[in-house]
Amino acid sequence: MATFRAEPTPFPPRRSRHLTAGLMAAVVLVLGILHGSPAQAATSPIYPISGYFIYGSTSDANNLKKLTDIKSVGGDTVITFGSLLKPASLSTIPAGCTISGVNCAKAAASGVTVNRYFIYSDNSSWGSPAVLCGRDKTVTNGTTKYTILLLPTQGSGCTSPTNTYDVVVITGGQSSISISLGKTATDLGMKYYAGLPAPVKRTDITYLPDLSYQATFSLFTARFLLYQAKVNDVPGLAGFYHHTEMPLSNGAVWDAVLKVYEIQNSRIAQYQPTRSAIVSPYIDSRSAFSGRVTVDQAREAVENIANTADGVDLAIAVQDGMGTGKGASFFGSESGNSVDQYAAAIVGNGTWGSKYMAPTREYFVALAEGVQGTGAELWANLEGMAPATSQNPCDNSLRGQTTKSRMNKQLQQLGNTPGKVISFMWDPYFTCSGTFAPMLERLKTTSTTPVITDSIFYGNGDVLVTGHNLSGGKVQVKWTDAYGRVFDKTVTATGYNAAYGKQLGINPLLESVTAKLGSTSLGSGKNYFVNVTNGSGVKNDALYSDRG
Repeated sequence: MATFRAEPTPFPPRRSRHLTAGLMAAVVLVLGILHGSPAQAATSPIYPISGYFIYGSTSDANNLKKLTDIKSVGGDTVITFGSLLKPASLSTIPAGCTISGVNCAKAAASGVTVNRYFIYSDNSSWGSPAVLCGRDKTVTNGTTKYTILLLPTQGSGCTSPTNTYDVVVITGGQSSISISLGKTATDLGMKYYAGLPAPVKRTDITYLPDLSYQATFSLFTARFLLYQAKVNDVPGLAGFYHHTEMPLSNGAVWDAVLKVYEIQNSRIAQYQPTRSAIVSPYIDSRSAFSGRVTVDQAREAVENIANTADGVDLAIAVQDGMGTGKGASFFGSESGNSVDQYAAAIVGNGTWGSKYMAPTREYFVALAEGVQGTGAELWANLEGMAPATSQNPCDNSLRGQTTKSRMNKQLQQLGNTPGKVISFMWDPYFTCSGTFAPMLERLKTTSTTPVITDSIFYGNGDVLVTGHNLSGGKVQVKWTDAYGRVFDKTVTATGYNAAYGKQLGINPLLESVTAKLGSTSLGSGKNYFVNVTNGSGVKNDALYSDRG
């Protein structure tokens, strides 16, 4: 969010964040002058999404192809979803899991009292590395491997003082998605976040996790992490992803989800203390939706999530909602414009300002304030699809292909607040063909488009512009001065800094340039507009505006 800098006028409290940003930017500029900037050359153009949710494979070759494609467009991080720990009964234990012809769960629990049965499958071959206690078993039937864990319902360790246990039957193949991805990520110098187990949803309130077996869930999370520590202790395994999601709501009803995060973060701190975690709540700013969340509620909600970390390095990668029609990327100057066809498929026809409570940009400013001082890091999860219409099919998905220009609007709405931008999701939305070519190919051929994420209009007539692919061109600024006079000026971009984000400790992919407009002023409350045409002759395709 930009502001006008005029020394030495003091700033009101609501602009304190902008003042801090301006001071930090000034320090960076001074350091560059004093010490010489090592980053004056333009960086190779890559799209500034650096991580993707993916479907992993048990095939090393398939994972290598997928991660190599992701790396080719600037990705360095991949994330997989977790699997459900499902309540079961003896009759629903997989028929192939037998010990001496007897149901494997029944045979393994011979001589003990069984509280509950559970099944779990994450396409991993748990087997003997997961066998830690005397009653644990592993059974192979053809190409399927079963692992049976007996988890004490009381006490700690392997033995229940009441001789009562929960039985978990894990189904897997002869290979493992997580092991293959850990190895592949390590070989390519990338980071992999493995999906954590998750509880099933309640039957009465279907959007909340079933915590009726939270003690068992906690123990099973511990065994999952211990298994990963044995078989996947590689540099490429950066951490774990919380599969259970929630909206950015501060309502007490969501305490059940926070409890899941607390349980699993405490186990990560205990058994994988060198690794981090990611959680990805979502924005829902639809004005007519009963579950809508205000900017203030989102600020409090993200702080509540951050406080579940329990010492774990936690990244909160907030879904921007544009791919599902729950969130909106628009500037105040566009609030009276009609929503695009994709958003209209969800909220109906109308203006951005009437259909949504606030733009994504306002939410992310509040989210940055919410995580401040918590130790958690704010990321963004840019939804890499669009609501489906007849015009944008993507395989058989419920969502459709999006456009590159729509994604550019999403990127600039995130501003400079998230430390990293990831995306849901690689397959199928970046690989499917439909009305448009696969997004993977479009990213390779249109990666030079400038994206403006923020600006600062200084009192001396300089405008600092930040974003991506900004080097070597011209900056156009349209503004109204303090006397109501309207100006439109295009100047050569100066002071290109490819290391702007790194130097400020924010998103390291952010760059900056400066437009020197000469002596002028900026009218209070007046919109101003910025366009960049970079050295490749490419102009930003998403409108950028801000207010003085």
